[in-house]
Amino acid sequence: MSNKAYLSIWIPVLSFVVALTIVANMGLIIAGGWVASQFGNGTYEFTNSEESASWDTSYYESDYADIDEVDAAAKDLVEEIAAGGMVLAKNQDDALPLDSGAAVTMLGRAAADPVFGGSGSGSVDTNSAITPRVGLENAGFSINDAMYQAIDAFAQDDANKRGHVEMDLPLDSTYDIGEMPVDQYESQVSTFADYDDAAVVFIARPGGEGGDLATDMLDIANDDNVDPRAQEGEHQLELNQDEKDLIALAKENFETVVVVVNASTTMELGALQNDDEIDSIILAGSPGATGFNALGGILSGDVNPSGRTVDTWAADFTADPTFPNFGDFVYSNIEAHYPVSVTESATSNATVTSDAPFVNYAEGIYFGYRYYETAAVEGFIDYDDAVVYPFGYGLSYTDFAWEITGTEAGDVDGTIAVTVEVTNTGDVAGRDVVELYYSAPYTPGGIEKSSVVLGDFAKTGEIAPGASESVTLELAVEDMASYDYLENAAYVLEAGDYSLTVQTDSHHVAEGTEPFTYTVDSDIVYSGENHRASDLTEVTNQFDDVSSEFTTMGGDIQLMSRADFAGTFPTAPEGDALIASDTMVEGFEAWDYDAAAEAFEGEKPTTGAKSDLQLIDLRGLAKDDPKWDELLDSLKVDEMTDMLLNGAYQTAAIGSIAKPTTLEPDGPAGFSSFINSSINGVAYPSEVLIAQTWDVEMGAAMGRMLGEEALQKGINGWYAPAMNMHRSPFAGRNFEYYSEDALLSGAMGTAVANGVAEKGVYVTLKHFALNDQEDNRVNNGIASVADEQTIREVYLKPFEMAVKDITMDVQYIADEDGTVAETTIGAGGVMSSFNRIGGTWAGGSEALLSDVLRDEWGFEGFVISDFNLYPYMNPNQGISAGTDLTLTFQPSKSFGDTSSAKAVTDIRNATHNILFTVANSNAMDGLAPGAEVDYTPPTWVVIQIVSTVVVGLLVLAGIFMVVRRVRRHRAVPATPTDG
Repeated sequence: MSNKAYLSIWIPVLSFVVALTIVANMGLIIAGGWVASQFGNGTYEFTNSEESASWDTSYYESDYADIDEVDAAAKDLVEEIAAGGMVLAKNQDDALPLDSGAAVTMLGRAAADPVFGGSGSGSVDTNSAITPRVGLENAGFSINDAMYQAIDAFAQDDANKRGHVEMDLPLDSTYDIGEMPVDQYESQVSTFADYDDAAVVFIARPGGEGGDLATDMLDIANDDNVDPRAQEGEHQLELNQDEKDLIALAKENFETVVVVVNASTTMELGALQNDDEIDSIILAGSPGATGFNALGGILSGDVNPSGRTVDTWAADFTADPTFPNFGDFVYSNIEAHYPVSVTESATSNATVTSDAPFVNYAEGIYFGYRYYETAAVEGFIDYDDAVVYPFGYGLSYTDFAWEITGTEAGDVDGTIAVTVEVTNTGDVAGRDVVELYYSAPYTPGGIEKSSVVLGDFAKTGEIAPGASESVTLELAVEDMASYDYLENAAYVLEAGDYSLTVQTDSHHVAEGTEPFTYTVDSDIVYSGENHRASDLTEVTNQFDDVSSEFTTMGGDIQLMSRADFAGTFPTAPEGDALIASDTMVEGFEAWDYDAAAEAFEGEKPTTGAKSDLQLIDLRGLAKDDPKWDELLDSLKVDEMTDMLLNGAYQTAAIGSIAKPTTLEPDGPAGFSSFINSSINGVAYPSEVLIAQTWDVEMGAAMGRMLGEEALQKGINGWYAPAMNMHRSPFAGRNFEYYSEDALLSGAMGTAVANGVAEKGVYVTLKHFALNDQEDNRVNNGIASVADEQTIREVYLKPFEMAVKDITMDVQYIADEDGTVAETTIGAGGVMSSFNRIGGTWAGGSEALLSDVLRDEWGFEGFVISDFNLYPYMNPNQGISAGTDLTLTFQPSKSFGDTSSAKAVTDIRNATHNILFTVANSNAMDGLAPGAEVDYTPPTWVVIQIVSTVVVGLLVLAGIFMVVRRVRRHRAVPATPTDG
């Protein structure tokens, strides 16, 4: 073969191998964050010095021997939560509990295919969860097996799938209720006679991240996804025809009919509540791993139900003031342009164009019980017709009598305390919930105020028949102030009489109790230095750009007012209401970090300076301790940015300061991970069912148990609790959130967070804020448009409570002798949200993340973005505003500016926020100041290096072979020819 032919074969082969090796290595470098998430980051081995070897550095210790013990205890706790949270909504003629050993027929698809939780990041592993049947059998009931098997066979058939959410793909989502047609039930009627002590009918609705429930089952873009039995005007939260037929069949064949609602959203149940042939209704929620055992216990009477509703169960959802402004609305005059490159290139001119979706919170503060109670007081609605179950409502198998035994009315800078003696006047032991409400003086046309607002609550322990227990409810007087964004730009406690009542729910004052009055002599404006005691500094308007969209500030959106419910009742936007204001248009424009850098007046911080400090040396120190500056000065920009841009379920290691990698899984109903299934733990009930306990001690117990699990699995942070509001029952992610009430949500979330903090786990409260709808959430970021009173009093309130009340006790080594000291820090993390506050991305809102969160509330931890895969979520805008960590893998996002004084300052501040939280967490367990660190790369990196070396040697050998062959071929003399 000639040299030319030989080279034509081998040069391309060797070139291809070299190019492939280079591309593979570059790809692993660029996508190292994602690869590491799948195959590991490597390990850091920390070794304490000889001097510190005897020091006590076990900052957190588990109370359990291993993960199996934790899981067993957690499953017991899940059952306890469900038992305390399931609501007995109806019990006509004391139909429940059923007789011991009763033979029952389970009906409804969810009897065999229940909803344990929701889908998406809040999902949990329920493969081994207790089913409804097992729960009832464990309680001693015998079950109609033939009927059950028929339901189970139907549910398992792929042709009969229940509707489900495809995350952020509404056209691929399905909305079929999935109930078995009644004729298939009728085929089993002959089996009913032997199991006719009761029919237990299960009604279920799912929920999921990235999609909402259908407000009109026939108004869905993809007709293939519509429930084939849907009727005109029907929505997903009312009984469909199959369910109505099933209920009718149960009533025809059984003397006792019990309906179990297996859903973490409200439903329209007026027809069932008003039907005398429906004996009992239990609101069971989504009960997690073992919660259906509690259902069996309630049916048998082994458990006395004590749950209370956390939402108003309205009769007609289409008459709710949120209904017209929930769904798909897009501005007609905005085309938002963003860099096409996901790396946010500062020099690229290529852009993508997106729609600009929005949702108007035109109902203002009047949603849930705040609307229904106030509208009834004003004569706008007939309460009994409009409401099926009030907020805070629930029945028991026993009766309670209440007596107010003491009231303390402090000064206006103090508290109001009410002591209530609760006596069990029935025949069985049980627990009760006492609710304290206040009614503020209202002037038509003045500051908007609900007729009642929940001020505090308490749940008793188990009270034996004839026994009593006293509970004390407290309310800071300043907490009755309303936010006045129009006149004073501050919270205002208006003069007048404030009525305080102890109630069994939002609508009923407890029998035997009387309201008492607290009088404020003159208006108190909490402005300037006279701010509320709980605020770090003055609280004033931060969201005028959003409030200006409403007629109250000269905008076009009519805000609902108590002064004229009829004339201001919300309507869906149409016509000119779909045209965005100039302010809104400006908010949707891409953030200009070049302009921000030019306007910055500070100096570029020091980077890469020499220091012997390591992160463990700063554990327990105040955030403004000078040692933090020394540590941060030692870091290089690329060290910091590698951490800031690789924040998906972790904070990355920084070897130079011995910072370990942290592990931060989802989700609100127990640890879960899309990436590492070994993290998945025991499935807790949905946040709705947890909140239905109205038991903060139960919430704290859940947090502590998750902290135990975290210690066993090396978990340091947690993407939870979720603190958004149940603005609409159709919101697909309501199962992840506690309630329609801000105070109840804040109290439960704080309790859970404080529980898990006992084991050194920091939370990231999510999704901050006004993230109350799933549709269009990532379509350029939906603009949430609300006035500042509504923003502060309702949607920020749960986060505010948590930030101000979460505490983590931190043990640390205080001196060179190894003395252990203790300090306390606050909330560790907050997760910003996909949506916009007005036109500004929430994760890029300085007003939200700096002015409110840090300056007003005193937050010292870090903020992480929601999953940052979308062009409008600019990392430079994020760190400028206060979002420190980017929830993504490199190279999905990068900083467009890492060199200007502003960019380096922002990067440094973000790093400081993260390191402060990590230094004071269980991530530092076992470490003493001066610990040394050795890094062992992960196996995939070793394979990469070895493979590259081997391929390199083979290429060199190939080159040598080719060169030698060519030279030899040239050296061979030509063969003479005969002439």
